[in-house]
Amino acid sequence: MAAGTKQISATTGGPLQRLRAYIGEIEREMRLVTWPSREQIRATTIVVLVTVFAFAVFFGIVDYFLALGQTKLYQIFTQ
Repeated sequence: MAAGTKQISATTGGPLQRLRAYIGEIEREMRLVTWPSREQIRATTIVVLVTVFAFAVFFGIVDYFLALGQTKLYQIFTQ
């Protein structure tokens, strides 16, 4: 039986047959997935955490100087 024929028959069958075909396709795709190793997960997690921390510090500094500039600007126009 051709692959296309099986696909068509699975979509024209009843709900239970379509569910079985869907679950079968999920299982087949999950076997093709390449999962990262524990070391890869650890390394990418560290990179993400360091990057988030660096951006937090950067935006904190920018926010501080913008607030300082805004305060100075308000003082100039209220005097």
